Amino acid sequence: MTKSEILKAINGNLIVSCQALPGEPLYVEEKSIMYLMARAAKMAGACAIRTNGVRDVIAIKEETHLPVIGLIKIQYPGYDAYITPTMLEVDQLVEAGSDIVALDCTMRCRGDGLTINQYLAQIKEKYPNLLLMADISTFEEGINAWECGVDFVGTTLSGYTDYSVKSDGPDFELVERLAKEGVRVIAEGKIQTPKDARKMLDLGAFSVVVGGAITRPLEIARRFIDEIKRR
Repeated sequence: MTKSEILKAINGNLIVSCQALPGEPLYVEEKSIMYLMARAAKMAGACAIRTNGVRDVIAIKEETHLPVIGLIKIQYPGYDAYITPTMLEVDQLVEAGSDIVALDCTMRCRGDGLTINQYLAQIKEKYPNLLLMADISTFEEGINAWECGVDFVGTTLSGYTDYSVKSDGPDFELVERLAKEGVRVIAEGKIQTPKDARKMLDLGAFSVVVGGAITRPLEIARRFIDEIKRR
């Protein structure tokens, strides 16, 4: 798909995050089953899928033919960032066919000594036509990534860095502030209800990513059980 086709497809729509990491109930070592989650998301009307790892990018693209936001979660010594932290992961995601590559664009420590701006510049030089989604945790990080030329700014990491605002719910304020600055924002993080998702779009989000509330049955079951225990 071309950039304009992808923008048209996801604007004002729902992206579903289909991920399972080792140790989680839906993670299967022999063969991922995330393509089945993606199948269900597509049947429901999702416009795109966000997923982790080469095998899931490939399987979900084959299954759904929807745009895929690919990322690789990996922790390297000396790196606080763990979402697509080096060019190696970018190369792998491009080879797998990711339509958009998501990466940590916080200001945290990078083991290679590069700033996030330098890392983004290297990616754009190597892959000038690659669509990039910057996962950020604060307004300043979002503006910085946008000025570096990313295509989307995701609020994915709000509340997950030591210095960002902690909350049990989604960061509506961050989405609204970025949108008012003309940033193409993809709202993501702790969006639990359809009303949350709609509110994000009303506040100016370009698109909305929902993951745990749809594709993580352990988390969903726990919310029910925790509420029942409050009786």
